[in-house]
Amino acid sequence: MIGVGGWARLSSCDWPGRLVTTVFCQGCPWRCGYCHNPALLDPRAPARIAWATVRGHLARRQGLLDGVVFSGGEPLLQPGLARAMREVRDLGFGVGLHTGGAFPRRFGEILEYGLVDWVGFDVKAAPPAYERVTGTRNSAAPALRSLRLLLDSGVPHQLRTTVAPDLLDGDQVTALRRWLAEQGLRGHVWQRARPPQAESP
Repeated sequence: MIGVGGWARLSSCDWPGRLVTTVFCQGCPWRCGYCHNPALLDPRAPARIAWATVRGHLARRQGLLDGVVFSGGEPLLQPGLARAMREVRDLGFGVGLHTGGAFPRRFGEILEYGLVDWVGFDVKAAPPAYERVTGTRNSAAPALRSLRLLLDSGVPHQLRTTVAPDLLDGDQVTALRRWLAEQGLRGHVWQRARPPQAESP
């Protein structure tokens, strides 16, 4: 189904105003210098938790939790993500997603099929600085396509940027503020980079 590298059975901070289970998907195509979950980066690493275990937990929590957030890593890397989201919906839970938008085609399908109720979208930087933050060439183009898909979909969302001073200095933060204003984007959230975890969550 999906590769689960970590799991928070109860979270009140991963989807604003909701009490959720957060599933941390294994694998990410980017190498952001401030990554909080480096153990999740390798897509070839074996899953630590079986999806069936998470699904069983959810079946016992119906009526007690508001939803499930798929986080990462980068959840859109998972070919089985849409199917997992459908299973979550069938159990009566809302579906949240944390993403940087690295896979716009897969993201567009999830939005088109109405599988997600809320998205936390990571805006890494103004477009010219994307590669500096992600450590990956040509990372801005897919992210911007995904952002446009999200905005056009009307799905509730939060745009946020993690600030690590060695990757986004004052001038680059100013450039991102300007770019966000030019795009008419509001409700953006700034967050400080946290030290990386030694193990997956």
